[in-house]
Amino acid sequence: MASTSENKNLQIHTLETAPEESRPLLEKSLRNYGYIPNLHAVLAGSPNLLQAYQQLHELFTTSSFNAEELTVVWQTINVEHECHYCVPAHTAIAKSMKVSDEIIEALRNKTPLPNPKLEALRQMTLSIVKNRGNVTAEEVQAFYEAGYTERHLLDIILGLSQKIISNYVNHIANTPLDKAFEKYAK
Repeated sequence: MASTSENKNLQIHTLETAPEESRPLLEKSLRNYGYIPNLHAVLAGSPNLLQAYQQLHELFTTSSFNAEELTVVWQTINVEHECHYCVPAHTAIAKSMKVSDEIIEALRNKTPLPNPKLEALRQMTLSIVKNRGNVTAEEVQAFYEAGYTERHLLDIILGLSQKIISNYVNHIANTPLDKAFEKYAK
């Protein structure tokens, strides 16, 4: 993963150092995860950004996708963006969601997925990311023929919105991995 070795001076906040408006959001993270993930601690520097990230996460996890499909969208974007934090984090998340190691490793290694429908989702997600949304009619038709719908297509963009926040912030902040994710770093 492309990552610089220096911190670019974005603060990793605690409940004590975070702006007042971020504190309830960090408390929510603490309740949900049992700790405050470093990404959330960095996002806390902007209460609105942390709130947007948390809301997008909740919206995406309740979208039209199942656990495998959520993982395909998240990890396809994380790997393409070379996010040093999110690839290991979403490996841990995928494992907690009982996604198979075969799918997890294929996504991390940019190799075709064993399931043609999931591979169609990976290809559409990758095309949206690489082409900044300028996908062809043929790509959309192939996506629909694989069993997906217009809602799924739009939900990819929802997932991408969440990942742009985390991936870009992690690049700027060089967010250190949380202990829970370290074993999944490459």
